[in-house]
Amino acid sequence: MKRSLPIIRGRGAGGDLPNRFERLHVELDPEEAHEAPHTRRTQYLRDPARSILTRNDSPDVGFDWSINPYRGCEHGCVYCYARPTHEYLGFSAGLDFESRILVKEEAPELLRREIGRPGWSPVPLVMSGVTDPYQPAERRLRITRRCLEVLAEARHPVALITKSRLVERDVDLLGELARYDAAHVTLSVTTLNRRLQRTLEPRAAPPEHRLEAIRTLADAGVPVAVNVAPVIPGLTEHEIPEILGAAARAGATAAGYVVLRLPGAVRPLFLEWLESHCPDRAGKVRSRLKSLRGGELYDSTFGTRMRGQGPFAHQIRELFDVGRTHVGMGKRLLELSGQHFVRPRPLERDPEQLRLF
Repeated sequence: MKRSLPIIRGRGAGGDLPNRFERLHVELDPEEAHEAPHTRRTQYLRDPARSILTRNDSPDVGFDWSINPYRGCEHGCVYCYARPTHEYLGFSAGLDFESRILVKEEAPELLRREIGRPGWSPVPLVMSGVTDPYQPAERRLRITRRCLEVLAEARHPVALITKSRLVERDVDLLGELARYDAAHVTLSVTTLNRRLQRTLEPRAAPPEHRLEAIRTLADAGVPVAVNVAPVIPGLTEHEIPEILGAAARAGATAAGYVVLRLPGAVRPLFLEWLESHCPDRAGKVRSRLKSLRGGELYDSTFGTRMRGQGPFAHQIRELFDVGRTHVGMGKRLLELSGQHFVRPRPLERDPEQLRLF
């Protein structure tokens, strides 16, 4: 496979692929593309969302409602299944996804309004069902933090999924929610190989930092799980037992896993990454992926898209189940309580509050 995109330091994608919804796409000619600087500064754009709660109707994910403070993700994970969502915004699933981040700056106020409605039932909310709520911008903008402040005030059940050690910053709020059985955190770990992780997930926390985050949360009484995700067949599945063991020693009490998915534009991005960074494994990975997906590189069928099917899918499942049992972990479940829920106080809007940019 001939590579058409450059390697950009600190980025997962090497460029912007055509948007499937756009009729026009601009490409530099080869000489200009070669001379163009291989950099892209991150831009933060206001998202004028009027609602913050998203209803999920997928039978595969195990929750009904989610909060996504950011659209796009600077972590730049080349395999991210959420990349195609950026195409709905008129952007590319490639470099745009990790460098043009839409920020829902009014998310905490919207959340307060929505869970304060008389008819709202305190079902578990997941942060985030799509992109990471603790990506680098959160350190400054603190939108996830302010959402958690609303949820802690209301004692509302919430589960967080992240790759970032920044979740440790909010251990006070998560610990308070955990007192009411209303908080759960999952740290995703793809690999313990630092060199591999740097190219797969260029701006995400190193694996050892994620394990430290597990330890910090567990020591504070917050239930923590590890998600071995994505499992990349032919490249990382052999690490499953080691990841489970390391997470258990850090304090995780439950685990789950998801096999690599390649929807839409993720497929060419990942295959280019594979040829560039792991050429000796590329053929094996493609072959294993096809064995999981009925001869195709991706199959979106509910019920099998997260785990695959066939003999190799069974082998991965067995490896995970044996490893999880060996370290004494349970299944990753959202067993959260809403029985202590109290409606948050009405919003008192401060006109100076939202000047983040």
